[in-house]
Amino acid sequence: MLTPGCATPEGTARYRTRHESRMPGHFRQTADGLWISTIGLGTYLGEPDAACDHHYEEAVARAVALGVNHFDSAINYRHQRSERSIGTALRTMFEAGTLAREEVVIATKGGFLTFDGDAPPEASTYFQEKFVATGLIQSDDVAAGCHVMSPAYLANQIDQSCENLGVETIDIYYVHNPETQLSDCSPEEFYRRLKLAFEALEGAVAAGKIRTYGTATWNAYRVVPGAQESVSLEKVLRTAEEAGGKNHHFRAVQLPFNLAMPEALAGRTQTWDGKPSSVLEIALARDLAVFSSASIMQGHLSQGLPSQVRRYFPALATDAQCAIQFVRSTPGITCALVGMSRREHVEENLATAKAAPLTPTEFRAMFTKVPAQAQ
Repeated sequence: MLTPGCATPEGTARYRTRHESRMPGHFRQTADGLWISTIGLGTYLGEPDAACDHHYEEAVARAVALGVNHFDSAINYRHQRSERSIGTALRTMFEAGTLAREEVVIATKGGFLTFDGDAPPEASTYFQEKFVATGLIQSDDVAAGCHVMSPAYLANQIDQSCENLGVETIDIYYVHNPETQLSDCSPEEFYRRLKLAFEALEGAVAAGKIRTYGTATWNAYRVVPGAQESVSLEKVLRTAEEAGGKNHHFRAVQLPFNLAMPEALAGRTQTWDGKPSSVLEIALARDLAVFSSASIMQGHLSQGLPSQVRRYFPALATDAQCAIQFVRSTPGITCALVGMSRREHVEENLATAKAAPLTPTEFRAMFTKVPAQAQ
């Protein structure tokens, strides 16, 4: 049986109240009233096996105890096993009464073709039989041999993700790396396909299967205009309005942001009202929640940070904590997502939140002075 309900302002505020006294500045409120921890648990990495499932389940439980109420996944992560690991861990806490569904914000993504649990001997045969022969997708729907964002496919994937996560409603549902479509179609066709996807997601909101939606990208918003994978956030928001009207439910963006990849803040890769803008400037103007993926660059920023960077974080013990603190201190970032598949990673990374984020003045001073190689 799927757990009913979704994250609510009252529920997330209750969770915040239990933790805020020892974690100053750790929770941010979104435009629709949810209180979200500034560190979220990501589930991208790891082998698709039972041992990793168990580690993730332990990590989720420990994260909830230490002040994390945001969990991020994708249906293709570890062949659906990451969603299932989150679902198993949360269901245990829901049933024990130690956590309420209304207190946690669950996000996942759809768009990539995925296996189910284990990789089959022949991937192309599996996808042909599972998706094309059944009529779920048409061959023309597939971009780069791996990506589909047709309405029927997204509807199917939402249902599967709800089953995997064990919930009736997903709080944030992202179209996963939609820029992948641009390898096979023109920009005009891309936005047409995106509108159809958004119309399907608005329908999923109306049906109670998702609460809000957005885009989780890698290159789309960071590359220079004119690059093959460049996507205009302004046009994306206009497309959402065409699909859902003025009160559309496009509320979140996810993209890489860290000390080595600062484009969301520093790059003028977007245009807003005819002026060059950064992604974060547009997000702030439109009250979008922003979730940073790769906050410690899949571990590459967990060691070897220059002393010029470390000195801005004297209360923190490790490079990983400093890298996380940089992200969660950035104006406009709602939550720094960090892949944490083990209990010890959770404990080290959540220790970051015992120190308050930098003030805007402190952040500006640091950002303008840190060495270029750290950015």
